[in-house]
Amino acid sequence: MAFSYAGSPIAIRDDLTAAHSRVWERLGSPGTWFDATTRVEVAAELRNARHCTLCRRRKEAVSPYTLDGLHDGLGTLPESRVEIIHRIVTDPGRLTQSWYRRMLATGISEEEYVELVGLIAHVTVLDSFARAVGMSAQPLPEPKPGAPTRYRPAEARQHEHWVPTIAFEDHGPNEADMFPVKPANIRLAMTLVPAEARSFFDLSANQYLAGPKMFDFGHEFRAITHRQIELLAGRISALNQCHY
Repeated sequence: MAFSYAGSPIAIRDDLTAAHSRVWERLGSPGTWFDATTRVEVAAELRNARHCTLCRRRKEAVSPYTLDGLHDGLGTLPESRVEIIHRIVTDPGRLTQSWYRRMLATGISEEEYVELVGLIAHVTVLDSFARAVGMSAQPLPEPKPGAPTRYRPAEARQHEHWVPTIAFEDHGPNEADMFPVKPANIRLAMTLVPAEARSFFDLSANQYLAGPKMFDFGHEFRAITHRQIELLAGRISALNQCHY
């Protein structure tokens, strides 16, 4: 089924529809470390996480680490991946580096973890958008055949992040397009899997504002002002316990 906002109760900008369509096209295609079937299974599991009994009980607990048990998973992914997906979706503000290291000890690689984060971020944005405009979430795409690229940038090193990243001063020619200027720290977060980082900030440029426009306070590029955008962003970040 093709990606569409037909029937939306409000008009959706063409650039937004195009950006969201690119996300859905990538979701159903082989990625860097997961094939397309796994990527779509991750999307299905993150939607399922919102109804998980264990996640609800952990969210209500003083500490999520005091409760053991099994998630209400769909049964298509290993339990360690289900744990990662459910925790990031339902309680991201209380993730710890020791938890992350325990997840690596189950056999998932650093690169796979970053691709999971990327998939969750992309699908969460589009599902939240659909809910905000009064529509149902888009049907998940049919997986396309093919193998993941398994591309790991040679310049990725362990810096201050939990996962290896590419530092501005280290980037090579393959990732030069991602570093036109020294980026904000958040733009480095998924550079271990450049395809996820590129795609997410393409989405951000259309969902929010492209980098140069963020600092062009002499012009307004959306139906609301810079100040109104930042007020909404700050409030949503606070509600989601985003401490960045």
